[in-house]
Amino acid sequence: MAQTVGDFIVSRLYSWGVRRMFGYPGDGINGVFGALNRASDKIEFIQARHEEMAAFMASAYAKFSGELGVCIATSGPGATHLVTGMYDARADHQPLLAIVGQQARGAIGGHYQQEVDLAALFKDVARDFVHQASTPAQVRHLVDRAARLALSKRTVTALILPNDLQEMPYEEPERAHGTVHSGFGYRAPRIIPHQEDLQAAADILNAGEKVAILVGAGALGATDEVIAVSDRLGAGAAKALLGKAALPDTLPWVTGSIGLLGTEPSWDLMRDCDTLLMIGSGFPYSEFLPEEGQAKAVQIDIDAGMLSLRYPMDVNLVGDAAETLKALLPLLDQKNSKWRGTIEKSVTDWWELLDKRAHAEANPVNPQLVAWELSARLPDNVILTSDSGSCANWYARDIKMRPGMMASLSGGLASMGAAVPYAIAAKYAHPDRPIIGLVGDGAMQMNNMAELITVSKYWQTWADQRFIICVFNNEDLNQVTWEQRVMEGDPKFEASQKIPDVPYHRFAELIGLKGIFVDRPENVGPAWDEALAADRPVLLEVKTDPEVPPLPPHLTFEQVQNLTSTLVRGDPNQGGVIRGTVRQVLSSILPGKHD
Repeated sequence: MAQTVGDFIVSRLYSWGVRRMFGYPGDGINGVFGALNRASDKIEFIQARHEEMAAFMASAYAKFSGELGVCIATSGPGATHLVTGMYDARADHQPLLAIVGQQARGAIGGHYQQEVDLAALFKDVARDFVHQASTPAQVRHLVDRAARLALSKRTVTALILPNDLQEMPYEEPERAHGTVHSGFGYRAPRIIPHQEDLQAAADILNAGEKVAILVGAGALGATDEVIAVSDRLGAGAAKALLGKAALPDTLPWVTGSIGLLGTEPSWDLMRDCDTLLMIGSGFPYSEFLPEEGQAKAVQIDIDAGMLSLRYPMDVNLVGDAAETLKALLPLLDQKNSKWRGTIEKSVTDWWELLDKRAHAEANPVNPQLVAWELSARLPDNVILTSDSGSCANWYARDIKMRPGMMASLSGGLASMGAAVPYAIAAKYAHPDRPIIGLVGDGAMQMNNMAELITVSKYWQTWADQRFIICVFNNEDLNQVTWEQRVMEGDPKFEASQKIPDVPYHRFAELIGLKGIFVDRPENVGPAWDEALAADRPVLLEVKTDPEVPPLPPHLTFEQVQNLTSTLVRGDPNQGGVIRGTVRQVLSSILPGKHD
């Protein structure tokens, strides 16, 4: 049998190191799926329930594996469904290739069924490369460029394949004018700044008396180097959400997350510092950084387009975080200031406060307690995922990362619905590691329940079957509810915010998984123990209190005014809002009720 275009594409992707693809079939991409079937010993296909989830999986697979993430879908609606997950990868600078079908070349332009102008559809999300193949000899360079650009620019690319082309015999390009003869292979270069720029950065950092560090996803491979530089400078370090695993929270000078989901020590660190070192972070909220002009600042990023974007830097260093910090370290003076001692006391006090807040009374279960009890039980090499929403607050603040752990979520896009597909992708990136995902009931209803079916389909093939999804069931789109109250001064809009009560644990049991339900605080810890010891994937459902406020690290006068306005107007859950807020605020001054 002659090699088809579809066969060539699969073999070429294998040459690029692709070993698995996430997607959903359809007649517009049947030629490639036939080739995948013939090459099933080379590339594994993972069938999602929905193309959007497949794209999230590809994005997360790139994050957790460091490799090219690939998603595949049919023409028309299959392709349009991919877009959200593709934007997730683009927003978080992950290499992703989307392969999509298209109607036959002779039908394009004829208002044919499922005909969509896919090049136009993808031209923003895949702005570095999106092309439709038209001849067999063209696909070689299209695959090569799509893969190389995705990997080298850490971006999203798209390849559109008319269905008739996929079944045609493959042809190599002729040695003639107007043809392209490409090759495969890419290795990221070693990039470090010029020595004079490193010295300029060192001069600023050496002159500072109160140095603050902010790390993001770009520092995930530079943990040891960040620790060494911080120790040399006597600095404290805050973490953007995508950089949660870049530094362990067991270090006393790590202040935790920054921003609306962040900690008070991170707020204080940025408020009081005189020098800022930002490493691999595109953290968007400038109001949580030092006031402009307050601090001298140095930024390290592999992408020059991210430099001086959030704060006006004095020195911008284009380079890999680990390599740049290694080159910078010998130029730094050892500091022995009182600054770090102040930071460490603040961090200690904060963890004690979180302990009290997690154990504050709630109706029926305090959502912070769910994350707090998990944190103490995390396996050493766990991979954590979180959805967007109020569960991300507790993930950001109450989960203590230790060395060797991994964690991520939809960061730049902050999309609902990513936790379960992220967890599935993490299992395929690291089959021998336990996976735990935290998700709100809104995202669970939106699309994540269906992906439990994907878990049910594949879990018995996994070498390590530890896989837990924890659902915070509060019958509320809670993050938006509190944003309405605190940011806008509006009462909860029940028509938009209240969602149905669904027995998620029972659904899990129906499809062969283990279900656990908790509605009493004393059962939270034992439930985690049971889930971690299970012989199959687990859905842990906890009935949580929607009126436990996800308080920002610093309440502004305007936010206090807005919350007051909410109560004056009459919130439908006014009594619960008052009780929940008072309990959380008073937890900082009242003694704890637990050992």
